[in-house]
Amino acid sequence: MYRMLEVFVKKYTLQLDSLTATEIFGLYLGQNANSGDIICLDGDLGAGKTTLTQAIARGLDVDKNCYVTSPSFAIMHEYPGRIPLFHMDFYRLQDAAEVEDLGFDEYFYMSGLTIIEWSERATEILPEQRLSLKIILNDDESRTVVMEPGTEYSHDLLLLVNKCRQLMED
Repeated sequence: MYRMLEVFVKKYTLQLDSLTATEIFGLYLGQNANSGDIICLDGDLGAGKTTLTQAIARGLDVDKNCYVTSPSFAIMHEYPGRIPLFHMDFYRLQDAAEVEDLGFDEYFYMSGLTIIEWSERATEILPEQRLSLKIILNDDESRTVVMEPGTEYSHDLLLLVNKCRQLMED
């Protein structure tokens, strides 16, 4: 006898009203990241994907003298920190097949934190256990982050969101 279980993926939203709020959120994400985690960042040009990645890198203890830049043309940058940071940008890639042809899918399973900008171009090959963040730039220049965690992240993410809201209110 089989039972069908429905899994409801919860989405969480966080309002980032300033650059400081974005930095707090990213710093906290980096401080709580574990080896093997994957964070996918999507949103329009200028939404703040690279800015958020820079804050995450600080949370990972990437050296302050190591400037984290968008890997739009290089496609991937690697930074040493508490755990390695693999920062990818799929903007110039056409689809998942191109990601696989270049071998970037191998990084999804390495020891480190993988951050992928424009991940929607390769959704079908991304591991299910990932944290997907869609960054929406609002008319007032604030950002709304819609977070969709894999089941492994759900409880931890709720705690993270609540902690970030508290930090931003202080």
